[in-house]
Amino acid sequence: MDLSRDVLLDLHRRMVRIRLFEEAAGQLAEAAKLPGFLHLYVGEEAVASGVCVALTDDDQITSTHRGHGHLVAKGGQFDKMMAELMAKATGYNKGKGGSMHISSLEVGMLGANGIVGAGSPIAVGAGFANKYRGDGNVAVAFFGDGSTNIGAFHEAANMAAALKLPVVFVCENNEYGEFTPRDKTMAITDVVDRAAGYGIPGVIVDGMDAVAVHEAALEAVARARRGGGPSLIEAKTYRFYNHHGVQNLGLKYRTDEEVEEWKKRDPIFALEDRLVEVGTVTRAEFDEIWAEHRADIAAAIEFAESSPPPDPDQLLVDVYTEGVAS
Repeated sequence: MDLSRDVLLDLHRRMVRIRLFEEAAGQLAEAAKLPGFLHLYVGEEAVASGVCVALTDDDQITSTHRGHGHLVAKGGQFDKMMAELMAKATGYNKGKGGSMHISSLEVGMLGANGIVGAGSPIAVGAGFANKYRGDGNVAVAFFGDGSTNIGAFHEAANMAAALKLPVVFVCENNEYGEFTPRDKTMAITDVVDRAAGYGIPGVIVDGMDAVAVHEAALEAVARARRGGGPSLIEAKTYRFYNHHGVQNLGLKYRTDEEVEEWKKRDPIFALEDRLVEVGTVTRAEFDEIWAEHRADIAAAIEFAESSPPPDPDQLLVDVYTEGVAS
């Protein structure tokens, strides 16, 4: 499939935005400027970008505890995101969601989630609503390989298949469920094998190749949008940092050599080299993109640091629904 220059640049720009946001968040966490846990998406940028470029603004996604990258890829603003991570009132969720529960309904990101596997049934609910309304929208569930061992995933996949809902399941298989290797928790090598149990198509893609992910997503999204039902995409990818934070907490579950081998396949630099080699984009153009978004990150940090914390009297606001008849 031949992708236009604009689409290729869009894939690259979204990956760069994710990388810069995550690197900045990691540095802030190391400086004790972010409360709570931080799960970084560095290394996996091709998956969120490849999928979200295939979506419309009205399509929805659900995320995981590693959710910043998905929100950035769906169109999230740096300033509101950084403010949320710093627990400031100007954040997307008024400082109450933080890293693991950040969301933005305005861009169709239905939420990061601290519960493993919990995003899939939410995406299925969105898909059910989309089909009921007949609005043509598609819901995408992002999840890790470990979450496919959770009952909620299987219930969601079964319901989506039985009702032919417009849902795309995207498994980000980074070979580890937190600190445990995949082969210690499941008897199969490929998560996509589970698609057959629900009678839905499944495909494996190189999750370090944004173009490959995007092409698979285009097909799955088009199928869902025309009423063909759900699909499963398994993206073989890798996170460059540890399960949470930047440091490894002294847990040696991966070798340095393994991490370095995967870093040689950095999805951003791989796409840059590919497009420069064929003359589609110049190195100077890529440098301008990096510089532009570095400036955006600096402005977002300044905005977040100068923003106020939530007022204590707002503690229960947006927690309970008011005015609903019993």
